[in-house]
Amino acid sequence: MKELIENFTLHLSEALTIGDNNSLTPAKKSINNVLICGLGGSGIGATVVSQIVNTTTNYPISINKDYNIPSFVSENTLVIVCSYSGNTEESLEMIAEAQEKNAEIACITSGGKLLEISKQNNYNHIVIPGGHPPRAAFGLAFPTLFTLLNHYNVISKDFSQEFNATIKLINAEENNIITEAKNIADSLFGKIPVIYSTANYEGVAIRFRQQINENSKMLCWHNVIPEMNHNELVGWTKANEDLAVIILRNNDDYYRNEKRIEVNKTVFKKYTSTVLEIASKGNSRLENSLYLIHLTDWISFILAEKNGVDVVEVDVITALKNELAKI
Repeated sequence: MKELIENFTLHLSEALTIGDNNSLTPAKKSINNVLICGLGGSGIGATVVSQIVNTTTNYPISINKDYNIPSFVSENTLVIVCSYSGNTEESLEMIAEAQEKNAEIACITSGGKLLEISKQNNYNHIVIPGGHPPRAAFGLAFPTLFTLLNHYNVISKDFSQEFNATIKLINAEENNIITEAKNIADSLFGKIPVIYSTANYEGVAIRFRQQINENSKMLCWHNVIPEMNHNELVGWTKANEDLAVIILRNNDDYYRNEKRIEVNKTVFKKYTSTVLEIASKGNSRLENSLYLIHLTDWISFILAEKNGVDVVEVDVITALKNELAKI
């Protein structure tokens, strides 16, 4: 896992090359909306990408993380199915329903049944290298979502420059990123992380939570500002030093949300002494997001080491899948 995190920018570069070298066919029909399907490490990229492109696309983009797809899906819906293994049972049921709706279908996978279905039906598909834990293949899968959205004219902006700027930024900051990750992991060790971000970066917060769950083998939760100011903030009423607040900050956070964060911090500090802030770097939402994702991946890895756990192991998920296979 350490090597995979170290290779994050190499993965991004490889994915951009894969996207450039793909032979994709035009859509068979006009596209009115988009549904991106995927779960866990295969699906989190969809959440992040939807928040990055929402200011540059005129198409509604929905994310689906279940067995069944929404009723609005039609022949004019672009359905992108993401499954790193190609065998995720929920994703296979989603593509079957999309086929029944005669939707425009495209896939991102490393192989498995999803690749077989794509080839059999001549669906556009992008194949990425396999053999990694799905959560560690984020850098390989994420840029290919932009490739597909560009191909179908869902986005008109070319994000390749921002990806290249991100790669350059992270490579230059890697030593500082690891140092900051170690310091934050020291503060989080033995505590329950509570992650907050503004709504535009919820995908990044979810990714951080998921990495702490899977890599560090810890429970935590996340919420977003301003929504949590209408409910969860009221729950901060008792001192609990087992809790550690981490606030993700970005240079494009809305100014009223920045004020909310400052007020929220005064509340949090009444009940826990561990209130941390992590500032992103970059000149775009894509750069900010990927910088934070890389930094928080390191935090989850270092926490795993401090916890003395196997970073890669997900035996409980495997056991669940084995029980479902009996049905």
